[in-house]
Amino acid sequence: MTYLLYSSVGEIFSYIGYILLAVLVLLVMITVHEFGHYITGKIFKFGIEEFAIGFGPAIFKRKLKSGEQFSLRIFPLGGFCAFKGEDEELDAPDAFNKQKPWKRFIVLISGAVMNYLLALLIIVISFGVYGQAHLITHYVEGPTSEYTAEYSFNTDDVILKIEGKDVYMATSLINELNGKKQGDKVNFLVLSKIDGEYQKVEKQIVLRKDANFKNIEEIDLLYEVLGIQKQGLYSVGIKLGFFETIGRAFMHSIEIAGTIFMVLGQLLTGKLGLGAMGGTVTTIAVTADVIKTGGLYSLLQMGSFIGVNLAVFNLLPIPALDGSRAVFTVIEGIRKKPLNRKVEGMIHTIGLILLLAFAVLLDLQQCF
Repeated sequence: MTYLLYSSVGEIFSYIGYILLAVLVLLVMITVHEFGHYITGKIFKFGIEEFAIGFGPAIFKRKLKSGEQFSLRIFPLGGFCAFKGEDEELDAPDAFNKQKPWKRFIVLISGAVMNYLLALLIIVISFGVYGQAHLITHYVEGPTSEYTAEYSFNTDDVILKIEGKDVYMATSLINELNGKKQGDKVNFLVLSKIDGEYQKVEKQIVLRKDANFKNIEEIDLLYEVLGIQKQGLYSVGIKLGFFETIGRAFMHSIEIAGTIFMVLGQLLTGKLGLGAMGGTVTTIAVTADVIKTGGLYSLLQMGSFIGVNLAVFNLLPIPALDGSRAVFTVIEGIRKKPLNRKVEGMIHTIGLILLLAFAVLLDLQQCF
C-alpha cells in the first residue's frame, strides 16, 4: 500500500511537471506576441507605458530609464504591452492615437507576425532534428476480390503525396478525398518496403467507401475510405536536405493555418460542434498530455501549432483582438479621420469580456 501511495503521488507530481511545461509553452508564445508589439513600437518611437508578462497583481515591477515599466504578474497566462493613448485621446506626440495609421497597423499585426515566425522556426528545428512527419499505414485491411493488392496500401507504406500534392497531416488527405465516391481511383506516391528497403512507388488506391466528410474530425471514415484499420495511421519522420527542410516547414505552417481556418468555418456553419474547441485550461491540459506521450518531439509540434493558432486567431476581426484594432485603423486611414476613441474602446472592452466568458464556457463544457 505504501508503494502504491508513493507511486500515485509520484505520478501526480510528474503530471504537474507536464502542466507547468505546457503553461511555459503558452507563456512563451504570449510573451513573444507582446514583444512583437513592443519592438515595432520602439522602432516607430511610440510611447510605451508598461510591458507585462502575465496578468493580475504584479509580483515584480521595475521602471526603466526610458520611463517604461516592466512587470511580472501573478497569473502566467497572459501579458500586455500598454501604449500611451491606445484607447483614449492624448496630445502627447508619442501617443498611440497621434501616430500615422500605417504605423499603428504594423504595430498591431506585429504580435501575430512574431508568433508565426517563432512557429516557423520551431517547425524548421523539428524537421531538422526529427525529419518531416509523414503518415504511415501501420495496419491495413487485407485485399479482397473487389479491392485487390494492386489497388490497396501495403502495411507500413509511408504516404508522401496524394494527387501530386504533399501530405503533411491527415487533414491533407481529408481535403483531397472529400466528395470522391466508392470505387474511385486516387493517385498516391508512397515509400513502400520492397525486398527489405523503402522505395518510392506510385500507387492507385481504390476507395472502399464514399468520402463524404462533414468535418475534419471524421478520422474513422478516412480509415474506411482508404482500407486502413482503425488507429492504423501513425507518423514517421523523414530527414530532408537544408533547403527542402525550410521549404517544407513553410508549407507545413500554411497547412496548419489552413486547418485552423477550416475548423473556424465548420464551427460557423455548424458542421463541427463546440465540443471540438477548448479554452485556455483545455489547451494547457491537452498540451500536457501530448508532451507526456511524445516528449520533445510533441513539445515542438504543439509549440508550432499554438504559435500559428495565436497568429491566425489574433488577426481575426473580433473586438478586442489585434485584427479588429487593425480594421479600425484601416477605416481611419480611408476616412482620413479617427473614429470616436471612447466608442472604439468600449467595443474592445465588451469584446474582451465576451471572449473571456466564451473561453471559460468552452473549458466548462469540456468537463461535462
